[in-house]
Amino acid sequence: MYALNLLPEQSDNVSALSRWLTPVLTIVACLYLPAMGYATPVLKAGLDTDTVTEAVALRDAAVRGTQAFHWVEKLTTEVGPRLAGSDAEASAREWAVKELTDFGFDRVWVESFPLPGWERGLETGYVISPYPQPLTLTSLGGSVATPDEGVEGEVAIFTSLQALEAAAPGSLEGKIAYVGHAMRSTQGGSHYGYFGRLRREGASIAASKGAKALLIRSIGTDSHRMPHTGSMRYDPDQPRIPAAALSNPDADQLERIAARGKMARVRLLLTPRFLGEVMSGNVIADIRGAVSPEEVVIIGGHLDSWDLGTGAIDDGAGVGITMEVARQLLALEKRPRRTIRLILWGAEEVGLLGGKAYLESRSEELRKHVIGTESDFGAGRIWQVTSRVNDQAQPIVDLISQLVEPLGIAPGPVGVASSGPDLTPMVSAGMPAFRFVQDGRDYFDLHHTPDDTLDKISAEDLDQNVAAYLVFTWLAANTKINDWGWPSTD
Repeated sequence: MYALNLLPEQSDNVSALSRWLTPVLTIVACLYLPAMGYATPVLKAGLDTDTVTEAVALRDAAVRGTQAFHWVEKLTTEVGPRLAGSDAEASAREWAVKELTDFGFDRVWVESFPLPGWERGLETGYVISPYPQPLTLTSLGGSVATPDEGVEGEVAIFTSLQALEAAAPGSLEGKIAYVGHAMRSTQGGSHYGYFGRLRREGASIAASKGAKALLIRSIGTDSHRMPHTGSMRYDPDQPRIPAAALSNPDADQLERIAARGKMARVRLLLTPRFLGEVMSGNVIADIRGAVSPEEVVIIGGHLDSWDLGTGAIDDGAGVGITMEVARQLLALEKRPRRTIRLILWGAEEVGLLGGKAYLESRSEELRKHVIGTESDFGAGRIWQVTSRVNDQAQPIVDLISQLVEPLGIAPGPVGVASSGPDLTPMVSAGMPAFRFVQDGRDYFDLHHTPDDTLDKISAEDLDQNVAAYLVFTWLAANTKINDWGWPSTD
């Protein structure tokens, strides 16, 4: 620091200059934060330097360790699998309400909604001929049962859903259809939506060709004898036939038999049952905003899981990550500008029912939901940010992206209408979108299988997720920008 020896008249001039320059420099500092290394205009993002500094401190503390793994461990140990509409899912809601109440939220409550109940039963498969051997398989969620004695028939092999669709009506009469696919592992999970249509629609397409049951190659990427379940739906204009997924090695086996020019004959016994109307619900907890409490920023994960594993990856991890984010923000003992809402969604796996119920109950206040995002792609590290916001909100997205860059997260494409599965109904209704994309290269090895268990999760990876979500949540809840891109109502 330099000392200036000035004449009195020079001193007066400098003093006047200082009085003029000080506020200018303050604005410049607020705009660009050069000392912190952020080029995005902070004021243009509707923020101040204190809020950005708090977000950075939260990020850096999270990297050093959080309790996210602790919450996943508690949920998967004390509740376990949480099939939508089951007693176990109800226990998970009770668990969540107790834990979140202890956090000190302003309000914790459950919004219940009905759904058709479904329960898995026995599930066995055998190759009767030409090479007798057992098959490892699992019923698809929502499948009807086989007759009590099972179902038996020759297997018609199709390499893809498109090949099945091209089969002539009636050509599969008395047969069991088997359909394979070429799904591959990708970082962003891009193959799932395309190949997942086989699981969702395959049974009705097979039924339209005359098949009496459907077997599919699991919609997954592993090489273990772990079949993948997942929800399906029936076309009301087609017969409802039983449907099951083979593990990938068992699918390989059927295809090898066919490659020998042999027609495999298979017997299946599946005994799922429908339970009538049952209940699920969303667990909701608010950190009430100090300035605009009616405006809402949503974070969360889904509380239900399939019943084969313990739902650690899908979606205990998302629950643990966002619970920990909320806990740390409560510990600040500083009110955000707008309300931060944690939602642990119910019945996601059977059709995004929690997200649909939430949307239906909020038609009058829908546009007060400024932005939201969900953690529901496992426990891997985040590597990319995607969004769909307007020009006014782009600076806040850019600033968030810059603040999470030290975590190994890069900006991704804009105009991507995704905030996570349960927010899909709201995004489809016009809500702006923001999402942290996790590394999902092993996600479909585990997803919907008995292998979805706690030992697959790294606490350090969860901490990186928490760090990113803290930045997003704190800045989104405190920016003065309240229109992120809802379409005009004119």
